[in-house]
Amino acid sequence: MAGLYASLNSSVMALNAHSRALETSGKNLANVNNAAYARQRVIYGDRGTVVTPDGAESLGMEALGVEQLRNSLTDRQVMREAALSASFSAEQSGYQRAQAALGQSINRATVTNASGESGIAAALDDFFNAFQSFAIRPTDAGERQSLLQKSTILTDRVRLTDGRLGQVQTDLAAQIGDDIGTVNRLLDTIAELNAQIGRFEVNAPGSAVDLRDQRQAKLEELATKLPVEVRDLVGGQVQLYAKDGSGNDVLLVDGTQVPGAVAFDGTQLTGGSPAVDLAPASGAIKGALTARDGAVQTLRNDLDLLARQLVTAVNSAYNPTGATGDFFAAAGTTAGTLALAAGLTAVNLKASDGGAAGDNTLALAVAQLGPREFSTAAGDSIDGTFGGFFSQAVSKLGQALAGANARVDDQANIEKLVRSQRDSLSGVSLDEEMADLMKYQRAFQASSRVFQTIDDLLDVVVNRLGH
Repeated sequence: MAGLYASLNSSVMALNAHSRALETSGKNLANVNNAAYARQRVIYGDRGTVVTPDGAESLGMEALGVEQLRNSLTDRQVMREAALSASFSAEQSGYQRAQAALGQSINRATVTNASGESGIAAALDDFFNAFQSFAIRPTDAGERQSLLQKSTILTDRVRLTDGRLGQVQTDLAAQIGDDIGTVNRLLDTIAELNAQIGRFEVNAPGSAVDLRDQRQAKLEELATKLPVEVRDLVGGQVQLYAKDGSGNDVLLVDGTQVPGAVAFDGTQLTGGSPAVDLAPASGAIKGALTARDGAVQTLRNDLDLLARQLVTAVNSAYNPTGATGDFFAAAGTTAGTLALAAGLTAVNLKASDGGAAGDNTLALAVAQLGPREFSTAAGDSIDGTFGGFFSQAVSKLGQALAGANARVDDQANIEKLVRSQRDSLSGVSLDEEMADLMKYQRAFQASSRVFQTIDDLLDVVVNRLGH
């Protein structure tokens, strides 16, 4: 009798274990398209044996728990690659916005705008060509009007381009601000998940598999904004660290606590308590900062140099004595302030400085500035011609965009490979789960047959042997 009861108990435990395995396989199949889910499996174990008068007797098999198929090293590698991908994508997006703000398509041969006409480069050519035509026919009212029109187009295009590039930088700063808000929300969420995991795993380490899935998803989302280093604590909780400019650790999450919020003052990123300057090596925030303060700012600086040289050179040629009126406003020596001199009209344009009606000395001097080679070594603001300097300035942005495009493509392949490696361990395979489902079903059926057989035997022993 004792043996039958023990066998019956063992069968019940086996049924419970196989039922748990069936439930786990069903859960795996239900999450086959959940990227944040790691495959789970039931851990079978024997409760041990005891010595009875009839000999050693097994206490039966049971489901000891559910194991999550994760590799922490692979998870952290995915976080690193995701952070790099986000950084390159944010940088690429910034350069693409700058290209759109420039109003021009950039390739190796030419710089043209969306309509096929050149932008600032052609406006510069039109400006000096208009002065050349004015020098040929200095008394022609049409030439004077054309020159004024071409000059206005040039100043408008330079100011508008600088304003658009400035707006791109403002938008990138606003994007960084939004990302900072997301970072702080994620830090709080991860700290709360740490607390829940700690409470759940007090007596069962590693058992909070669903909470761990949620935390890993949040960690990967955080990495796309701000890269962090994850360190394990006792009780299933983690610490998160960022890096400062010297490579030192800055604590962002300590178990269930967030020592200090991450902040951005428009220039510097800070975090921790007390607040320390952070220097992220990747992430969307890093990419946006690189674009804002890198190639976009360089292009704006070059436009300022172009405007300064244009104002200085043209005014020197147009007003050599400094007493008869400038062509450009002397104070407008930046791209954002470039403008014609106040009061300049088609009527009072000067072809000469008090010469005869056909004298074109000043107009010809300005026209000759077009092909002139300037040199910073000689005290000029630019090197090369006006058109050549602008093309070179724009090509810097083109090279930055081309480099960002290449990095994005390469990094996408690397991240895909790393995620595939993780999926081979943690991802749900439909074929494997269906095979396991059949296996557990057969095991459950077999245990049911054993249970039924023992129940029949007990019925014979209890109800029939006495008759």
